Amino acid sequence: MPERRVDESAVVARAAEIIGALDGKLNDITQSIQKILLTEISELSEDAQLLELQEHTVAANVDTVFASIRHRIPIEDVVPPTESLEHARRMAQRGVPANAMVRAYRLGHQEVLNFVLDEIAASDLDPRWSLDVFKYFQTVSFGYIDWISQQVLNTYQQEYDRWVENRNSMRGQSVRAILAAAGGDVDELTEDIRYPLRRVHLALALWYPEDNGGDELVRMERFANHLATSLGTHEPPLFLSVDHLTAWVWLPLSARGAEDAAERIREFAAAQQDSPWIAMGNPLPGIEGFRRSHGQAVDARAVAVVSGSVDRRITAASDPGLPVATLLGENVGSVGAWVAEILGPLASDTENDERLRETLRVFLRTGSSFKAAADEMHLHSNSIKYRVNRAISRRGTPIVDDRIEVEVALLLCHWFGQAVLN
Repeated sequence: MPERRVDESAVVARAAEIIGALDGKLNDITQSIQKILLTEISELSEDAQLLELQEHTVAANVDTVFASIRHRIPIEDVVPPTESLEHARRMAQRGVPANAMVRAYRLGHQEVLNFVLDEIAASDLDPRWSLDVFKYFQTVSFGYIDWISQQVLNTYQQEYDRWVENRNSMRGQSVRAILAAAGGDVDELTEDIRYPLRRVHLALALWYPEDNGGDELVRMERFANHLATSLGTHEPPLFLSVDHLTAWVWLPLSARGAEDAAERIREFAAAQQDSPWIAMGNPLPGIEGFRRSHGQAVDARAVAVVSGSVDRRITAASDPGLPVATLLGENVGSVGAWVAEILGPLASDTENDERLRETLRVFLRTGSSFKAAADEMHLHSNSIKYRVNRAISRRGTPIVDDRIEVEVALLLCHWFGQAVLN
């Protein structure tokens, strides 16, 4: 059967007729898209000031697509709606993730196509033309969405970079000055950095291991704000960007709120779909606590980064043995050589040796109690005894006079992993 030839000029003319019928429904289309966006993308409904501009943005984009089809304007000749670019700037200023903005365009595109399909079905258009007209509209509208998405993303990133730089430059200098110098008038410094230094402070280091979209700082700041809300803080957190993948955060806590903050942070992060890697200090009071907790968080992050573990997303200064690891981890090469001397073949980078090392570490930490180790590792005490004996056999030397060295070596293996293994 010969392939049917498509009269492109006739398809465009009929598409223009469909658009003409939809012109009177622009408000209905806009309201329908707005409702979908507020339902499907929670970030877009959190700022009332953005809602009106968002509605104008939706209407402007729909009108631009319709005009492009009606007047046969090539996409490359279309001018981005002013409302769209301003909306992107406002989104950046309020820390709304860029992916939420791009998703809004995709959802809006889908709903416009639904209206077009309904209009084609309700028209007296010859069924032979219906599919061609819809395919034409789909092609043009997709081209527009692909193009406008790039325009608003570029605008978003430029505005976010400018906004963060302006906002953080002076504040960042002041925070770094506080970290570098002892003492200082607490009330004056509180006013200077707009953060309550008389509280109990829990410092965090947040980061993503790699660039994945360019909006990592936005996502981290949003995470920090939501985390602070979940902890019930009365003042907002202090957020300071270090680079485009790393940030420092301080959470102002009450004495009572600090009691179980670390556990609550773990629970909150576990419930998030895309939380950053987290290193946290201990909750400590006053300006000295502000400094010390931050130092602990930075040290914990250094251990986490060196280890390269993808499973350990959260590292805390309160984790057993971490302070020792931070003290000894500045020269991992030398540490690795020492670990090999202490553990012998048990320092091999194999799954079996890892299992033996971890069992021996827990056994020694729990006072050489097979029962206590079994309870912690959820194993039978006979399994613990077997593994401990196998670990000592792999080491090749009984643990007698060098128990402390063995415990430290096992601790370093636990925290640094492959970085100190053979």
